Amino acid sequence: MKIDKKIIPLAIGGLGIGTTEFTIMGLLPDMAKSLQISIPEAGHLISAYAFGVVVGAPLLIGYSVKFPPKKVLMALMVIFTLFNALSAIAPDYTTMMIIRFLSGLPHGAFFGVGTVVAARMATKGKEAFNISLMFTGLTIANLAMVPLVTYIGHTFHWRWYFAIVSVIGLAALLFLKLWLPTLKSDEETHFMEEIKFLKRRQAWFVLMITAIGFGGLFTWFSYITPLMTIISGIKESYMAYVMILAGAGMVVGNLVGGYLSDRLSPEKTCSLLLFLMMISLAGVFFLSEYRNVSLTLTFICGALSMSVAAPINIMMMKAAPKSEMMAAAFMQAAFNIANAMGAFLGGIPLEKGYAYNYPSLVGVVMTLIGLIISIRYKYLYASQMKPDQIAECASCEK
Repeated sequence: MKIDKKIIPLAIGGLGIGTTEFTIMGLLPDMAKSLQISIPEAGHLISAYAFGVVVGAPLLIGYSVKFPPKKVLMALMVIFTLFNALSAIAPDYTTMMIIRFLSGLPHGAFFGVGTVVAARMATKGKEAFNISLMFTGLTIANLAMVPLVTYIGHTFHWRWYFAIVSVIGLAALLFLKLWLPTLKSDEETHFMEEIKFLKRRQAWFVLMITAIGFGGLFTWFSYITPLMTIISGIKESYMAYVMILAGAGMVVGNLVGGYLSDRLSPEKTCSLLLFLMMISLAGVFFLSEYRNVSLTLTFICGALSMSVAAPINIMMMKAAPKSEMMAAAFMQAAFNIANAMGAFLGGIPLEKGYAYNYPSLVGVVMTLIGLIISIRYKYLYASQMKPDQIAECASCEK
């Protein structure tokens, strides 16, 4: 299958964003020691970045939506590259906290604009798959770059991690300039018009499916290391390979999710994926003590964690046909809320003294709730738009 080179700059941007977002988790002890803080304090750097994502997504989209998407994406990548470069030389913890917040600002906005641009550039009927190609950069980051950069950070110095991310950002800028076509913008729109989609109940359904339903998988992913080492009996030194296995699942699941969404419908695909997530998380709870089964479930859960990206974004574009970029940016905020909710709720049984397979049981409940909301959404809204209308909406130039 031939991939249009126009989508590659968006994938490279996703590669950089994925690398900066997830590598820090493996380098927290190194950073804590160097900055003379505790590991929990170092963990606040992750929260600062996530807060930047939630704040930056609507604000930057609201300000930039009237400008050409190509210029917006390049500006966002300049911000991303600059503050990751500054992270590499941050002298103390307070400065690093501020810079990590600023580094997170362009994250959601980049994927928000990128999602709409990917859909516009797609041939009719291939919108979801084109979006999945953009998110391929994010999945490859988990498969290859996160383990590689974590190793480099451990072996040499954690500051190399941010330097490498900055180089990826420069590469994304170059290819955005060379390969991304110029698309028209809507000079008439403004912030208040863009956020009007929040008045629609349909949009809130999609946001709840994302935050609650897919938050269930983060109950598993947040505690994957103690689950695999304590419950499944895998040596801690082998966890890098386990994470590569999960990353491989993400690469496969991302593309399969886009393919299914175009072949079935985003609504059917979403419900199917939530059902499979529920079954897989139940499998984690009951079967994690069997090492080979646990490794298989790691690949499957990794695949399901990214398979939702394309169909759920298409659903949101349907729910906000005149505010696609802002809506897609809110989706990034919803995914970060899912991350936080999954980690928090999944940690409750651990605080009560239960074993490390119990967070996935919480995940079963969360995905079940998401599935119920998804079925209700399909019943209420799926018939309101013909299958080809979203393609026409996504590909048109405002």
